Amino acid sequence: MLKQRILTAIILAPLAIGAIFYLPLPFFGAFLLSVMAIGAWEWGPLMGFATKARRWFFVFASTSLIGAIWTFLPPDTLWIEKGELQQNAIYILWLAVGWWLVSAFLTFVYPRCSSFWSSHRSIRGIFGWLTLIPTWLAFMVIRSSEYQTDPHHGAQLIMFLFMMVWSADIGAYFVGKSIGKHKLMPNVSPGKTLEGFFGGIAVACVLIATAGKVIGWSAEQFAIVLFVTVIITTISVLGDLNESMFKRQAGIKDSGTILPGHGGVLDRIDSLTATAPIYALCYVLIGW
Repeated sequence: MLKQRILTAIILAPLAIGAIFYLPLPFFGAFLLSVMAIGAWEWGPLMGFATKARRWFFVFASTSLIGAIWTFLPPDTLWIEKGELQQNAIYILWLAVGWWLVSAFLTFVYPRCSSFWSSHRSIRGIFGWLTLIPTWLAFMVIRSSEYQTDPHHGAQLIMFLFMMVWSADIGAYFVGKSIGKHKLMPNVSPGKTLEGFFGGIAVACVLIATAGKVIGWSAEQFAIVLFVTVIITTISVLGDLNESMFKRQAGIKDSGTILPGHGGVLDRIDSLTATAPIYALCYVLIGW
């Protein structure tokens, strides 16, 4: 299993990084749309869909909603000028913040309140849209930042998001394995510990601070980005726990099998679906 995970990561990581840095904005949007489509397909079983027809319908509805956003908020016009994002895009990002606040509540009180949302497929479908659709927009907001003057600026911002999330995940795993004793949320994910949670935040902060030192950030930039790092790494755990909650309720171990050793696409992007909208909003509001 570990060998499969490593091999899959070795193959996928360069492809993902290449797509982020070198795909033109429209092609990057299409690439992200395909990822969200796979995520929508994998969301079907979380809604209780047993037939492919129903799952395909959810994929079609999800991609159509993203397509509508793409039409009314074209990626190359998201930024009115440097530092100023279109207001409708900001509304959608704030909608995502509202959803993740609700998600945090549902996760913290689980399994209380689960009987209501688990018995209504339409509600779980809306949860899926609130998870996937703002993620697509958030990545397009980040990637298109200063695109005309520096096509790689947004890609660098995305890589910092990945560094925050991935380093926190790796740090949490090793710290939790070595000294973890106190369960974080045993009703949702028995393997996560408080020690791992704080260890992951610490590892992410050290990595980001090191990168900032190499780049030559000012003291103000250090303060802002480390503050954002703490927020993002905390929220990344929520994304992981949220999907774990839905899978536990549906009696599913992995969201899919498309990635050997990793499970499904949702299993790999669960933290990013929670963090990308908040990261984009932080960048819009405070910048660095």
